[in-house]
Amino acid sequence: MLNSENPTPEPALSENLANRIPSPQADLSGQLVFLGTGTSVGVPVIGCDCPTCTSDNPRNQRTRCSLVFGLPDGNLLVDTTPDLRTQLLRERIGIIHATLFTHEHADHVFGLDDLRIFPHYLGHSMPIYCEDHVEARIRKSFDYAFTDEAKAYAGGVPQVAFHRIGLEPFSALGQQIVPLRLWHGKFRVLGFRFGNVAYCTDTNRIPDESRRLLEGLDVLILDALRPRPHATHFSLDEAVAVAQSLKPKRTLFTHMSHEIEHAWANENLPSGMELAYDGLRLEWSP
Repeated sequence: MLNSENPTPEPALSENLANRIPSPQADLSGQLVFLGTGTSVGVPVIGCDCPTCTSDNPRNQRTRCSLVFGLPDGNLLVDTTPDLRTQLLRERIGIIHATLFTHEHADHVFGLDDLRIFPHYLGHSMPIYCEDHVEARIRKSFDYAFTDEAKAYAGGVPQVAFHRIGLEPFSALGQQIVPLRLWHGKFRVLGFRFGNVAYCTDTNRIPDESRRLLEGLDVLILDALRPRPHATHFSLDEAVAVAQSLKPKRTLFTHMSHEIEHAWANENLPSGMELAYDGLRLEWSP
């Protein structure tokens, strides 16, 4: 594992801000929170007047795809979407203790700057768990945070400590996490298994070696972009077929476009399968 060189924030400021966090915002123990369930452009889509985009059903309002897991030793964020600040405020989640990345695409990375408040609360840099090519993208896209001059800005840039991961299980915030190789078209991405819950977004192919790691699940969270086939995402029918082959007790679909209308699709899914939605909370046992 490799830590970045960024300094920790000024202790006095950290202590001052940390004392302001209401405890209900910090305690997500045993909960899984869907921050966002939408595709890269979100739903509603800018300029679109289709029935889903103009729906008054709040479950058709989808920000970019992300989760928070309440783990034994804190709150783990999966991906930093461009909607991150809005998502955390909406769900009244006032603290993130570590961040995990599935891959390096803009809708999963470009909210990273919103993490910069948390080192003030934590008293140290934000731990970031990701593959080496994801770290490279972050360092390139947020290069201002990794210059010598950045050290003079304290909380003005995101302060992070990289922990490189591969396909070996690792521990974060008191939880063993099993990475799963997935393919997103030609792109390598990761899914993750947390106990009997697995998160597999942004994929259209699950290799056999990863399928074996997805057996015996209580909950499978799976990419299902739209009814029609797509080059890099499972369609809804393809995702249903994957879930039927893996046989989890419950399947929740995510990363959905405006081509999927919540009420209609939910009514037509097989038993044990449903669409996730922004703000959905599940109880789970780490």
